[in-house]
Amino acid sequence: MLLLMMTWPGAGLAQTAAVGPGDVRDGYEREDYRTRSAALTVTPGRRLDLAARALRPPLGLAPLPRPLRREAVDLGRALFFDRRLSVNGTLSCAMCHVPEQAFTQNELRTPVGLEGRQVRRNAPSLYNVAYRTTLFHDGREATLEAQIWAPLLAPNEMGNVDRAAVLARIGALDPYPERFAAVYGAGPTEASLSDALASYQRGLLSGDSPFDRWRFGRSGEALDARARRGFEVFQAAGCAGCHVLADRYAEFTDDDFHNTGIAYRAGLVSRTPARLQIAPGVFTDLSITVDVPRLEDAGRFEVTGREADRDRYRTPSLRNVALTGPYMHDGAFATLAAVVDYYDAGGSGDPNQDARVRPLGLPADDKAALLAFLESLTGSDVEALAADARSVAIGDRR
Repeated sequence: MLLLMMTWPGAGLAQTAAVGPGDVRDGYEREDYRTRSAALTVTPGRRLDLAARALRPPLGLAPLPRPLRREAVDLGRALFFDRRLSVNGTLSCAMCHVPEQAFTQNELRTPVGLEGRQVRRNAPSLYNVAYRTTLFHDGREATLEAQIWAPLLAPNEMGNVDRAAVLARIGALDPYPERFAAVYGAGPTEASLSDALASYQRGLLSGDSPFDRWRFGRSGEALDARARRGFEVFQAAGCAGCHVLADRYAEFTDDDFHNTGIAYRAGLVSRTPARLQIAPGVFTDLSITVDVPRLEDAGRFEVTGREADRDRYRTPSLRNVALTGPYMHDGAFATLAAVVDYYDAGGSGDPNQDARVRPLGLPADDKAALLAFLESLTGSDVEALAADARSVAIGDRR
């Protein structure tokens, strides 16, 4: 990311920063695509009052159980973009959850961690994470306050030795001691750091999609005929069994864990590819045999130890799903069309996959309609949330 102007957001909502939003990502699903980093443009950051938005969430979203503190949200936003939270000052939370990329990473199946280390799972999008009852693909944490420590301490992510080391570093960085004292009455502690980062993430509410305006806003013009047909296909095919809707709100997830055959599929994919991706949109043909390492991943089983949970992963929300590729816990599919084809074919053949994953035999028109419905789940506020994110300075080693 190219930082062109930095401001510290302590004095009010009018302050802005201008940053380059990252590489143009259209076309990454094509093997002949070449990166266009020279197409970087400068976009102004524009602060949103995320705490006020949370009091009246966008159309289609349920009320939050408790209000957010504006001061905690603002502090958490600054921390989210501070590379100094990592042990060597190179990685921030935002480098795996990129605002312009739906608070995930579009270019990589799985993120690159500290010093180039491999991370085994796709970065989940943070839109509407406030509603999740379990976190991570395996559901190993139940609250955002607890969740923040895993990436901070993981040796292949931000690499900190322990919580005390994180707090000591933050406590020595101007102006964090003063900002924590102003919000929490003391310098950074485990509880206050957890609360600040969790508060910002809870403010990333995205709704008011064309589907929401049609379904919950009762606007017949908000959704075209193809997307409405796609919603019918979505229901008839049983997708709503896991990606659930309520009468007044739609989270598009049951927050449960299912084996959809993806882990089994990963075991069938050759570890000696003929082509290898070496950069976003850049591939090379191999003239030698390369054994690509694969990290073992048993899903929910790693949390519960129950054999029935092996290869089960948390159902992701479908909100903004058109923006959040690559898809599945391991980033197996680059496009939504590939996901639809996978489920239409009945999964991977895993004998233990959920019985609801079965061959559908959808006509091409129904697949196109289903894709149109999924694209209609993009919120009207995604650009505003990205601009809000870019209203703070990026903390680094300087």
